Amino acid sequence: MIEHKIVAIGGGHGLGRVLAALSDFGGNATGIVATTDNGGSTGRIRECQGGIAWGDTRNCINQLIMDPSISSMMFEYRFKGQGELHGHNLGNLMLTALDNLSVRPLDAINLIRDMLKVETHIIPMSEHPSDLGALTSDLRKISGETNVDEMDELPLRLFLDPEVPATLEAIDAVKQADLILLGPGSFLTSIMPPLLLPGIGKAINSNKKAKVVFIDNLSKEFGPAGKMDHRMMLEWCERACSGRKVDIILTDKELNGLQQEYDCKKTDLASPNHDWRHDREKLKDAIIDLLK
Repeated sequence: MIEHKIVAIGGGHGLGRVLAALSDFGGNATGIVATTDNGGSTGRIRECQGGIAWGDTRNCINQLIMDPSISSMMFEYRFKGQGELHGHNLGNLMLTALDNLSVRPLDAINLIRDMLKVETHIIPMSEHPSDLGALTSDLRKISGETNVDEMDELPLRLFLDPEVPATLEAIDAVKQADLILLGPGSFLTSIMPPLLLPGIGKAINSNKKAKVVFIDNLSKEFGPAGKMDHRMMLEWCERACSGRKVDIILTDKELNGLQQEYDCKKTDLASPNHDWRHDREKLKDAIIDLLK
């Protein structure tokens, strides 16, 4: 099974869990990471330094570290106390420093991966700064992931501002994949941003050999995404992928009404300690089963 190429698309903690589950695949697993976050340490850095959002990439790398070391502790370190450094993660600052030294973002990630002995490929969805935006029902534009998450209504549509190109290596990885995983995670602010890039959506549509899999969240989201049912989320994904249908839904629920259109794989995916979080081993076994 390990020779299959798998691409996982998303951001935040959800993508990190999937990539951790795929760690046995080594270099045959690739994560394409959302780069539009503007909250927390990442948002503060972007506000004063510019650049892409590094937080989701750092989180994915953290979850892939198998051999704890001084280097990994340094990368994961978060400052506490008083002053401007409070709350900042050193990994975010390291990646920002490399960016300021005119190191290509993908090269900066690969440098950190080598230092921390992470085999899984991590590719930013784009190497150009962009923010997530949303259009409201009365045609107002909402800018920034944090503001989109706080909307009290479901947006008419999402967009990237400015429009930026997808990273070429991300497009190539999608074209070569045997399995393309969407989610789990925050639907509007983690899963959708990479799919808003035409290069990613068209690459998914053009790869006819791959199975496209939607990995369901274990609990309902807060915010506007919580107003979406499964059918609506699948329609948004498929529209972004130039009409390419999702092949499989990996879920722990009975999805009544969708079984006629989709291959719904129901299985226990929850961590024994936190029923809202995917268990790495269960997720790995479920994904391997999809490759058989």
